[in-house]
Amino acid sequence: MNQRLAAWLVHLYTAGGLVAAAGMAALIVRGGDESFRWAFVLMVAATAIDSTDGWLARKARVKDVLPEFDGRTLDDLTDFHTYTSLPLFLIWRAQILPGGLAWILLLPLLASAYGFARVNAKTADGFFLGFPSFWNVVAFYLYVLEPRVPVSVAVIVGFALLTFVPARYLYVTRGGPFARLMLVAGAIWAGLTFVLIIGPAAERKTLARVSLVYPLMYLILSWVVTLRHRNVTLNARLSTFNSER
Repeated sequence: MNQRLAAWLVHLYTAGGLVAAAGMAALIVRGGDESFRWAFVLMVAATAIDSTDGWLARKARVKDVLPEFDGRTLDDLTDFHTYTSLPLFLIWRAQILPGGLAWILLLPLLASAYGFARVNAKTADGFFLGFPSFWNVVAFYLYVLEPRVPVSVAVIVGFALLTFVPARYLYVTRGGPFARLMLVAGAIWAGLTFVLIIGPAAERKTLARVSLVYPLMYLILSWVVTLRHRNVTLNARLSTFNSER
């Protein structure tokens, strides 16, 4: 296949996330449980595209073959919609934060804009720095589990603040520690999530609680990596300090 054609097809594949985003927007505007559930299905599809387009881009050498087109910009534009603006729109439309509390959604919106615009949002050694704007996951669990409003507020504000905390979060598709474990667990989680979304309403909360194991494992392992990195950095500084004495 012609290299330029292959590279353009990869970019078209990435743009498929924008098509999913358009569908999400239409479903969220329509409203209602069925529409919201299908919006989440499209969020899963967009996440699958985002998890695989980088590998395809490297295989097709898109940067070398199409230097005039910035696939990273397209990817970031798509991700901001599918991970942030539309999930937050769903939270508002579903009235997870009722009435006068809706303004709180501006906090994760602005925090996510900061996170996407940071030059060092992704570290050189392959991690996200700060909470990586997984508002699609937050919206999904708030919608399905229906916690009390104060709990929803605490979750939304807490993760918005974590965007500014320079902790390392696993970038599973880029390899690194726990990557294989998380890829396998993530595939199982995605399948369970899909079944949960389209399955009987009576079983949703139970399946959602079971599926919470994966995002909790992601957070715990990310914090383990962060603590390890800080210990290594501290020991290196102490070693340097002692050698200079």
